[in-house]
Amino acid sequence: MATNQTFTMIKPDAVEGGHTGAIIKLIEEAGFRIVAIKKTQLTPERAGQFYAVHRERPFYNDLRAYMSSGAIVPMILEKENAVADFRKLIGATNPAQAEEGTIRKLYAKSIEANAIHGSDSDENAAIEGSFFFAATEQF
Repeated sequence: MATNQTFTMIKPDAVEGGHTGAIIKLIEEAGFRIVAIKKTQLTPERAGQFYAVHRERPFYNDLRAYMSSGAIVPMILEKENAVADFRKLIGATNPAQAEEGTIRKLYAKSIEANAIHGSDSDENAAIEGSFFFAATEQF
């Protein structure tokens, strides 16, 4: 059964590019309610923990370095059918293949610097959200 929450984070390239406000506006206009939000920066170790599922992949070290290279804005979002609806809003990982009007089409620089993360399942949304936020930080 689908839950009503998902996790996202605006990645360093989009924060550095000054797109945080515009991205949050698109998220809210799409009917998502922000349950938790903060601006932070990952250490390489913390980035490695978050992306541990990719540890054996050749891009893992580059991903750790990129995700710890600047500020990020993690959020927990709420909406009916949150995970699927949010994946549609952010668009394909490769911005060249993303649909017009999606966050990645508008703000991503490349497959690697693709502006935003979105959980791919209800289970991962819960795990990823709790990685960044305690229950007392969710409203």
